[in-house]
Amino acid sequence: MDGMQQVFKSFGLALVGTMHPKMLWLSLRPFFIVSVLWGCLIWLTWTPALEMLSIFLTTSIFTSWIQDGLIWAGFENARAWIAPLFFVMLIIPLITISLLVFIAFTTVPAIVRSVTRQHAYKDIVSKRGGGLFGSFVYTLWSALICLALVMLTLPVWWVPPLVAVLPPLLWGWLTMRLMSYDVLAQHASSQERDVLIHKYRWSLLTMGIVSGMLGAVPTFFWATSALALVLFPIVSFVALWIYSVIFVFAALWFAHFLLTALKDLRQEELDKTLTIESRVIDMELPYHG
Repeated sequence: MDGMQQVFKSFGLALVGTMHPKMLWLSLRPFFIVSVLWGCLIWLTWTPALEMLSIFLTTSIFTSWIQDGLIWAGFENARAWIAPLFFVMLIIPLITISLLVFIAFTTVPAIVRSVTRQHAYKDIVSKRGGGLFGSFVYTLWSALICLALVMLTLPVWWVPPLVAVLPPLLWGWLTMRLMSYDVLAQHASSQERDVLIHKYRWSLLTMGIVSGMLGAVPTFFWATSALALVLFPIVSFVALWIYSVIFVFAALWFAHFLLTALKDLRQEELDKTLTIESRVIDMELPYHG
């Protein structure tokens, strides 16, 4: 099957699968854990973090012009909300990356096991090309790269054209890397994984970017709504669950796509082997002309 046709077919299967009660539970579990951890951290650091940010924004030559510009533009209360706004801007990418990493490392294996119980994938042999330690290192390294890119590009995230472009690209790239590795870790060999990721790199990147665009919806609301700043604790919990559901959907999408691609790859290799063997047998048989 053509790569893009399989992308659409896998999308439909993932969309239906996400509505299953088990998948909804798998989206709630990481949401609860990450929410509690970040809720405690934010509660403990909110006041000192705002004080430090307020001092930095008013005294640093790199950021003092932001507050002066807002006051000049007529936002007289800028001093009251500029520090909370920057704190939210800094914390959103960290929360999102931590949730994606947590889902990739703990939830994706359960999703893959659930998918492989379906009739279409029950005959796939596990070759264990990636282990727990390899997944941890790969996940951590990918998250650190993404976090560095986020920090480098964060100052221009809120420029109107870029707020709709940069988050989907970054989340899409990270989603593609994590999901591709973890979906294939149990069933593909390392050589098969490399072949599939190279062969379908554009399809996988498209899937990652679409997932990133879906995941950017809560980010866009956070970035453009004053109400989101006022109700940050409530809005953050709702947005986190939306993120979690989207990441579970992405895991299902990548699982259906890559497991089908793995089946096709092995079938192609089997057909080539059988063709070569039949040719060898034909050459070895005596010719009676």
